[in-house]
Amino acid sequence: MSAPARTAAAAPPAQLIADDTEALAVAARLAAEFRTGAAERDRERRLPHAEVDRLSGSGLLGITVPADHGGADVSAETLAEVFRLLATADPSLAQIPQSHFVYTGVLRRQGTPAQQEFFFREILAGRRLGNAQSEAGTRHIQDIRTRLTPAADGSLLLTGVKHYSTGALFAHWIPVLARAEDDTLQVAYVPRDAPGLTVVDDWDGMGQRTTASGTVRLERVRVPADRVVPHHLTFQGPQLHGATAQLLHTAIDTGIAAAALEEAAAFVRTRSRPWFESGFETAAEDPLLIQRFGELGIQLRAAEALLVAAARAVDAATADLTDDTAAEASIAVAAAKAYAGTAAVDTGSALFELAGTRAALDGLGLHRYWRDARTHTLHDPARWKVQHIGRHLLNGTRPPRHGLL
Repeated sequence: MSAPARTAAAAPPAQLIADDTEALAVAARLAAEFRTGAAERDRERRLPHAEVDRLSGSGLLGITVPADHGGADVSAETLAEVFRLLATADPSLAQIPQSHFVYTGVLRRQGTPAQQEFFFREILAGRRLGNAQSEAGTRHIQDIRTRLTPAADGSLLLTGVKHYSTGALFAHWIPVLARAEDDTLQVAYVPRDAPGLTVVDDWDGMGQRTTASGTVRLERVRVPADRVVPHHLTFQGPQLHGATAQLLHTAIDTGIAAAALEEAAAFVRTRSRPWFESGFETAAEDPLLIQRFGELGIQLRAAEALLVAAARAVDAATADLTDDTAAEASIAVAAAKAYAGTAAVDTGSALFELAGTRAALDGLGLHRYWRDARTHTLHDPARWKVQHIGRHLLNGTRPPRHGLL
């Protein structure tokens, strides 16, 4: 399990998605396909190589490429719904391309015309971007110690160790977050098969078991200067980098909550026995169960509404980016993310309360919703999102530009 992982297969020929409507239709079709076998993949920790290839071939990975480069350039609202749909089928699979879209966005904002032309063509062809950003054992999440140092031939050398590298195992290109000699934050786009780069499949989280969020080791990996993007410039003005990234996490949590509630309802209708004191023939007639389903249904509807509102705030800020619109987008996403995380964990747990003892059988795999929700919501603490919402509401303080809000 801790052996160096195989190199990503060549991307299949990708379809070209024309617009938002087509993107949503393709996402719904793929979600229906991916739902089959999701529990078995989780139980066996069978990595979804074939499913990720289908995702590439569908054209969905290219839907945020700008229109003048041939992409559909879909709205944030559409992108969020794509992720929500995929997460209702398989939250692990939905998590894998999250960084792909985040680092496509980095190229949109800070890439040179030549970099954009090259990478957008790669993405439309079905090539996948992974990530190598987080590091373990440092003072905090933004204490990045991976370094880019100049080489004699004008290229750069990349050295460091990354953890929680979701998407790297399946990637054709791995964006690596690193510090330059002047300590500025850079993103180096490195081929998956570059000499000195090793992806280790050592992820053993209790949830999101098939994301392969393992380790990336970089030992003097040579990077041409034209494959490096100045990410630090992203945060020198109003930006939507953090809001967009967090919006996709929010969509995944919302999708988990929806899937868990649907699974609970199906189980109660078809398999649960009524409690003997209820006096009813079926569990679905029990008014106490009906009440609890109603409460969870309200919570889910609220999470879905907050997700849509947050996505629309991101779209509004994209159309007119100012300090105020960026702040509103970040606050809207923070509210949606904090609420969706609670909804996903609560619903994943309530599934057992509603469905009864039989639902706890390991072979049914119903615990994967709670495990996935509990694991995914640890990505960044909701308590700090609530702090920033309160500061903005009470004192008008804009949220910080650190990429996680």
